Amino acid sequence: MRKSKITMLVGVILPLALFIFPLWNITLEAPQYPIPLGMDIYINDFADANPHDIKNINLMNHYVGMKYIPESIPEFKIFPAVIIAMVVIGLLIGFKANYEWYLVWFIVMCLLGAAGMYDFYLWEHDYGHNLDPKAIMKFTNPDGSIMGFQPPLFGSKDILNFRAHSYPQLGAYFLAIGMVLSFVAFVLGKKEKTKNN
Repeated sequence: MRKSKITMLVGVILPLALFIFPLWNITLEAPQYPIPLGMDIYINDFADANPHDIKNINLMNHYVGMKYIPESIPEFKIFPAVIIAMVVIGLLIGFKANYEWYLVWFIVMCLLGAAGMYDFYLWEHDYGHNLDPKAIMKFTNPDGSIMGFQPPLFGSKDILNFRAHSYPQLGAYFLAIGMVLSFVAFVLGKKEKTKNN
């Protein structure tokens, strides 16, 4: 079996790690919490980084009018179906199609990844800005506008006395490596074709 084909097949299988490992993590540090509060985001679930973290985040957020973190969102049904479909398509391409289709799979995965990040941003924006006007505590910016509490999409950010961190986790790295391998498979396939001609 050619190196390009093996590389492609390994690459398309790696995204299945999303069903085992978290995709993303949001952590909140503050002086009143010696152990930071954290939430792991899986492809189909939210999970506590430490016991009761999500419950504590919801209680804290209630005071400033933020929505409760739900037990489920529509994406938890959509994302797993998309990943499974792309893995199956990738396996078919790896076994049956020529190397040019490896690039097509890579591009589609990049577009889906960008769409997923945009959806994540929209979710965070709504979560941090669509506040209950009857909230117990209200905070304003220096210009008088209502303060938002949106966590960063990627990186760290100060929100009042909290330091919020938002970073990819092991599942995201498996996904990224799988996508890179599909591009490497395309390059290898192109070289193999040139060598055989």
